[in-house]
Amino acid sequence: MTKYDARLRDLLVLFLFCVTPLANDAWADWPSWRGIDDHGSRSDGNYPAVLDESTMRWSAPLPGKGCSTPILFGQNLYLTAPVDGKDSILSIDTSGAQRWSTSFATEVSGKHRNGSGCNASPVTDGQGVFAYFKSGTLAAVELDGTERWTMNLVERFGPDQRFWDHGTSPVLTQNHVVIARMHAGDSWVAAFDKVSGELAWKVARNYKVPKECDQCYTTPLVIRHSDREAILVWGAEHVTIHDVSDGKELWSCGRFNPDANMLWPAIATPVIVDDVAVVCFGRNDRGTPQLHGIRLDGSGDVTETNHVWFRDDISSFVPSPAVYEGRVYLLRDKGEVECLDPATGETIWSDRLPKNRADYYASPLIAGGKLYAAREDGVVFVVDISNDRLEMLSEKDFGEPVIGSPIPGDDCLYIRGEDHLFCFATAGKAN
Repeated sequence: MTKYDARLRDLLVLFLFCVTPLANDAWADWPSWRGIDDHGSRSDGNYPAVLDESTMRWSAPLPGKGCSTPILFGQNLYLTAPVDGKDSILSIDTSGAQRWSTSFATEVSGKHRNGSGCNASPVTDGQGVFAYFKSGTLAAVELDGTERWTMNLVERFGPDQRFWDHGTSPVLTQNHVVIARMHAGDSWVAAFDKVSGELAWKVARNYKVPKECDQCYTTPLVIRHSDREAILVWGAEHVTIHDVSDGKELWSCGRFNPDANMLWPAIATPVIVDDVAVVCFGRNDRGTPQLHGIRLDGSGDVTETNHVWFRDDISSFVPSPAVYEGRVYLLRDKGEVECLDPATGETIWSDRLPKNRADYYASPLIAGGKLYAAREDGVVFVVDISNDRLEMLSEKDFGEPVIGSPIPGDDCLYIRGEDHLFCFATAGKAN
């Protein structure tokens, strides 16, 4: 782990302990869709190599189609799904029993076959759970499911003009829940008080770009910039960094599409290693991939100075990269896996999962040296990556689509399918 990653992770863990002194070990928690450090990985723990009846501890039926990733905090899972046609947050404990569900406005269904009204993943600070839905509902609930506050951002700020289903998840700073809307209309980033729901700030984020390049489905990142908390946003051909107190733009980097290609929405969320952001762009699904390495130091417009490296032979369109032991891993849309040096962008090794017509929409999880990759048709692969290649450990067909990303628990694995939430653990591991 780099010094930058360690400092950020230590600060986040310290914050979790401060706000939840009675919570269980924070290292077992997974409070946002890519984990406590937004890397989609965990190095410690003993996770199942085989997903079958011998390692499945339970499966819990879900009330409706949702494509979001669950989160885990203090022995309880939180996820979004429609309940009786309404946007809802559910809590399921680590034995598979549902604790509660809290419903809000009427669900707005997804357009895409792999979309739903519950694409965005919830997030928690250990005191409340926050979630956003396609209907425009932004909601905060207490850990027991009691509604703290709710509002509708579509009614408040106008309709969402993204062509496909929303995917941007809310993120948390120390005081605010932050959400970005980047689409063909008025684009913005906004922060709301976590306790009251009051609007703290809202800043415009509009760029003139080719058709559909303003359509963005990425999730912001909470980072340290100039030794203070900040928000990084990727979309509309720009990476920007904003002050958490007022949304003021502190830093920006453009020139991601000098040839003015059309129909390039931003979907994969960047990862950061050693102050370098690895940014997926282009259309890996159509043979025009782009991958950028951007240095995050400096201030103001750094477009001319902070492009560190660039590749046009590999990228990912939908799945977000993962970081493990200082390396970046791409699970590309057709199952190719690329391991990169984030400082140079050079490939360390590459391999691929078995060929199939189905694509990968879920982002990969790396836990304990194993990579978990879920294909859209419900086939999930477990591969060992410790020897700089893919060594197949197991393959399981869940019989239902898997679009949400796998997450780790206390030596166990949670996988959210379209109809069920599954828990797997190493043989002999108690619930």
